Amino acid sequence: MPQIHIVDVEFTAAAQIAELLERRRIQIGKGTVQECDSEVIVVSSKVEAASGGTRGLIDAVRKVGAKTVIIVTEGATHYEEAPELGGRLVRVSIPTIDAPLLQNAALLTLGNMLGGIVGAMAAATPSTAKLIDLSRRVARSDVTVFINGPTGSGKEVLARQIHSASRRADKPFVAINCAAIPENMLEAILFGHEKGAFTGASTGNKGIIRAADGGTLLLDEVSEMPMGLQSKLLRVLQERAVTPIGSQTEVAVDIRIVATSNRNMPEEVRAGRFREDLFYRLNVFPLATQALNMRNEDVPVLAAVLTARHCPADMKLPLLTAEALCALQAHHWPGNVRELENVIQRALVLCENDRITPDDLVIDAGETLSLPDMAEAI
Repeated sequence: MPQIHIVDVEFTAAAQIAELLERRRIQIGKGTVQECDSEVIVVSSKVEAASGGTRGLIDAVRKVGAKTVIIVTEGATHYEEAPELGGRLVRVSIPTIDAPLLQNAALLTLGNMLGGIVGAMAAATPSTAKLIDLSRRVARSDVTVFINGPTGSGKEVLARQIHSASRRADKPFVAINCAAIPENMLEAILFGHEKGAFTGASTGNKGIIRAADGGTLLLDEVSEMPMGLQSKLLRVLQERAVTPIGSQTEVAVDIRIVATSNRNMPEEVRAGRFREDLFYRLNVFPLATQALNMRNEDVPVLAAVLTARHCPADMKLPLLTAEALCALQAHHWPGNVRELENVIQRALVLCENDRITPDDLVIDAGETLSLPDMAEAI
């Protein structure tokens, strides 16, 4: 069944919106309201008028089983979203922008909003779309997944996509960053402990692994895990049971493991920094995320996502100009998505008049504003 149905009658941007959504691997249905077979339906405000107004449109939508209605008004002066009926109906106003699809911030922002309703991963590059397809196929089973890729390239986002597409979607998704927790705390946090197991253990704790029971456990940057804990993790994977610190009893767990690393794991194994047997236990199904400069068409889509995410609630959502989007695509992005996120956050501070222009983009260290310049810009 299609995830989103687009009524293309009297809707100039319908084909472009459909293309953006299909690039994100969202299943699209097209046709009249009566032909809708989706829970989400997108129509032009002209269709609303032809249906006898809001009441008539809602009645027609209910007959076909759609639960969310997006009514788009084209040719507005600025971009705006106005939820009604508890979010089941959303009115979206979009300005007309004469620019190629991936430089049209109004359509990118609308596509982002629609993608968010169905939980789709931001994408526009064919290689990213293929990765989404592969992750959905992997999600059908419970095999352990190892995601390798540069820092800030979206490994955790991909892990969450796998979880949400799996049979475990309604169970916990628990993530732990193995590099961010001191070694003397990581064991207790992972495996749990009994009351009095060590100094300061005034109460028991079931630990992260048991907290993820029934769901998915993400071991982020697992290559940073100390060797001593790697053997204990290996036993959990083999036996599907965990022994809390201070206990002699194993507790069965039903978890799906997704592990990530930004390192060359075969090299880590050869150097003796990571157990070979654990690596092969984790590397049942390998996936890899690419650096942002390898998927250039994803940059405008991600920029729209990040602009909406970080725009203050009391601020009218600004749109990136075509020139600004071109400038973003021209950058090499050594810091990947995290660097892009920083650039967008700075732009939201500097922009004026509901637009983000190239002048608002402080992209790399060589262009960082000095304190006097920054004060003047603000």
